[in-house]
Amino acid sequence: MADQAAAANTPGPASGSSPQPDAPASRDARQAHATAPDPAPTPEPAPKSREFRMSELAREAGITVRTLRFYRERKLIPPPRREGRIAWYNEHHLARLRTIAALLERGHTLGGIAELLTAFETGRDVGELLGLPSPLLPPWSEETPVRLTPEELADHFSGEVTPDNLSASLALGYLAVDGDEFVHISRRLLDASTSLVAHGIPLAAVLQAAAEVRTHADALADILTTLIRTHLFPTLHDLPRATQTIENLRPLAKGVIEAELTMAMDRRPRPPSPSASHSVPCGCGGPWPWGVRLR
Repeated sequence: MADQAAAANTPGPASGSSPQPDAPASRDARQAHATAPDPAPTPEPAPKSREFRMSELAREAGITVRTLRFYRERKLIPPPRREGRIAWYNEHHLARLRTIAALLERGHTLGGIAELLTAFETGRDVGELLGLPSPLLPPWSEETPVRLTPEELADHFSGEVTPDNLSASLALGYLAVDGDEFVHISRRLLDASTSLVAHGIPLAAVLQAAAEVRTHADALADILTTLIRTHLFPTLHDLPRATQTIENLRPLAKGVIEAELTMAMDRRPRPPSPSASHSVPCGCGGPWPWGVRLR
């Protein structure tokens, strides 16, 4: 009873009286809460890849279920993911079906498409093709890789994308496979090959010539590397100076190779014009006009 009486007699805010001012600590806490930044929004999870049953995939691809089953039996598409007795297909299968449709429209047979897809899937990884730059010296090449769908590759070389040519391009390192796409190692080499084929040179002949050029280019690189290692590196005692020296040599080396190639072309006899008689010696036309500029 005494405790209750004491509690009743404890001073407090009287009913109807004016509110007491906040204590400084309480006021500061409320101000800090009011000015605190909103919590960062929780990032949304990445959207899951869509999956389809067989009938759904056929509808998305614009084909019949019977055709889809036939493609699967011919191993033109990879096996589906199975969950019990249900087969689940994903967007990779849909992309493959669209590729098959595009190649069929371009006149390829199913047998040829199967061979192309086999070569496509056994291609080297893109990382193996492009490699990593040296941690010490910058790369000399300034090539820009080009990503191509199978349809775009077929458009570049109309009628010439055969299993043999595709395998030769992969072996040369011109092409690599990255997911559902090809990666060509060089925009300049792709444009040059496309132009040569457009002028009537078979792609197989272009690739054979490219292999020979690669052999000679490797030999030239060996000559320059030996020259630098033998006569230059022993005089360079710190990495920054070596790096700068190599950078300065890069345009010189390219200039030497271009000059020698253009002069070598000038030393070659020019073939006769199409209207010339076949009995006229090949060298009658004088030197090639390569000295102006290589294009």
